[in-house]
Amino acid sequence: MNRAISTRRIGAGRPTREQAEQRHEELLDYALKLFLDKGYELTTMEAIALALGMTKRTVYARYPDKSALFKAAVQRAVDLFTVPLEKLHAAASDDLEMTLTNIARIRIANVMTPVGIRLQRILSAESYRFPEIFNRAFEQSTKPTIDFLAAVLRQHNAAGTTDVTDPERAASAFMSLVVGGPTRIAVSGNKIDKVELEARIRFSVRLFLNGALRR
Repeated sequence: MNRAISTRRIGAGRPTREQAEQRHEELLDYALKLFLDKGYELTTMEAIALALGMTKRTVYARYPDKSALFKAAVQRAVDLFTVPLEKLHAAASDDLEMTLTNIARIRIANVMTPVGIRLQRILSAESYRFPEIFNRAFEQSTKPTIDFLAAVLRQHNAAGTTDVTDPERAASAFMSLVVGGPTRIAVSGNKIDKVELEARIRFSVRLFLNGALRR
């Protein structure tokens, strides 16, 4: 589950380990926001430190340069965005349509959180400069879901429910078809009515199943 971004200030005195970790998370969350608002080039370590009431020395003690801070901020967003495998397993059932619908709902709900939208926007804006952040986000967040869906399709192939010759490619296509559209709408700043979103999910899942079910 995505955690809400905290902005609570720590009081004076030597911080506890928990307080220090909270301040570190605030640093990464705010840094990502500023990188997105101003762009990588115009964002400075000094501006981030000043806005959070930190000294430059404190920030530089953790991150030697802006590139290191940027990558750490993106990694935190990826960690918050990633759906735990246990949640995917809990969404699975013997009913393939229901399983696919549940997975779609989980992924789309994740994208529509503040962290999810911020992550997608920063990947779009800065992947050309740091291609590794896109690859990392895919490997840690998207690929586990694709692998899970591929395993589900292989199980249904074995049971004779589906006839999918390439489960991995089919799982990737499912993500593009069912999740990709709502993701683009959310990242663009537009909102989807809940009823319309549910209709989109169900229509797209059935469209996918029309090509996957054994005839």
